[in-house]
Amino acid sequence: MNRRTARMRKVFTVKTSKQIQVAASVLLMGLAACSKPAAPPPPAPEVQVAPVTQKDVPIYIELVGSTLGSQDIEIRPRVQGYLVSMDFTEGSFVRKGALLYRIDPLPFEASLAEARSNLATAHAMLDKTKNDVARYTPLAKLKAVSKQELDNALSSQEAAQSQVAAYEAKVAQAKLDLAYTTITSPTDGIIGTTKQKVGSLVGRGESTLLNTVSQIDPILFRCAIAEAEYLKIARRGEAYNQALKTQYAVDLILADGSVHPHKGKLDAVERAVDPTTGTLTGQFIFPNPERILRPSQYGRARLVVDVKQNALLIPQRAVQEIQGLSTVMVVKSDATVEQRMVKTGERVDDQWIIESGVKPGERIIVEGIQKVTPGIKVNASLEKPAGAATAASGEAPAKVETAAPPAKSESKDTKGK
Repeated sequence: MNRRTARMRKVFTVKTSKQIQVAASVLLMGLAACSKPAAPPPPAPEVQVAPVTQKDVPIYIELVGSTLGSQDIEIRPRVQGYLVSMDFTEGSFVRKGALLYRIDPLPFEASLAEARSNLATAHAMLDKTKNDVARYTPLAKLKAVSKQELDNALSSQEAAQSQVAAYEAKVAQAKLDLAYTTITSPTDGIIGTTKQKVGSLVGRGESTLLNTVSQIDPILFRCAIAEAEYLKIARRGEAYNQALKTQYAVDLILADGSVHPHKGKLDAVERAVDPTTGTLTGQFIFPNPERILRPSQYGRARLVVDVKQNALLIPQRAVQEIQGLSTVMVVKSDATVEQRMVKTGERVDDQWIIESGVKPGERIIVEGIQKVTPGIKVNASLEKPAGAATAASGEAPAKVETAAPPAKSESKDTKGK
């Protein structure tokens, strides 16, 4: 082997050795990487839970209707004539006896004067006949005049008395007609806008409607009660219903969502069911000293119809409905999640009454349901139920969602439809 060949072999050997070292280093790095510990598992999802509460819950319905005055009295003229004045402000509150309209009194004053004149003439005639009778009576006893003349005098006296009575009645009627030219308010209340202006001829033919005065304290509220709801209430008996009326007054919810500050009560129920709607008309009465309510205002009467004893309540947002089945996610004592089938009852404010599937005190997931699956562990924090304490504390009865009209409690058979 010559010197050049030996040098080339030495160079090749060095290069090969370096390549082997590099490959070995890469292999050792790969082995080192494979030997690192696995990444830690993700943290448990954060969820909010609410406890299953148990309490007595008043159940109520809301009945849609409108207000009307406890007295809505139409103002109509009782005599014919021309309006000469209108003595009130339209839409204002008027007192009983307040002057509203005047009808031209001159024709009626003339009629009264004529009737009085005729009455005076009749009285004069009566006086003459009385004198005739007084004069003829002793003469008839002496047979100085015939009995026929005395009888004629007595008949004339009776006719004159009848004539006086007739003219007295005409005078009284003329006085009434004259009094009717002054039209006053028959009650305290709100008066509407006038239907006839000054100068109009009123009272011709059918009596003309001038205005309407509504007594609004107290004010009435009429609404439709479904026949099925009425039957359910009636079957519980008068004693039970009377106890509910005593404990829970009726609220009136106005068009803007506010609640009338004064509680009401059921005043009357129509005697018969309307065959076209299948409802009865219920009438409630509410104090209205501030005169806020006016006739024909829309509203909803909130009426307690039952009290569910020891009801189990959970927030509505905790319930998932799939193909008609209701489920909740329950966090057990070991922080694992269990999916539970439940049977729901009435809907009360923002909660469901649960008939079966959960127990008092169990924790139900209300926020973060989409993060969990059955069997995993979660990090749960407690959320105070919203709006759940008012019914039991007596601040306000629990609300059952209703369709209107007629109002009907929404139960498990109607939800989701």
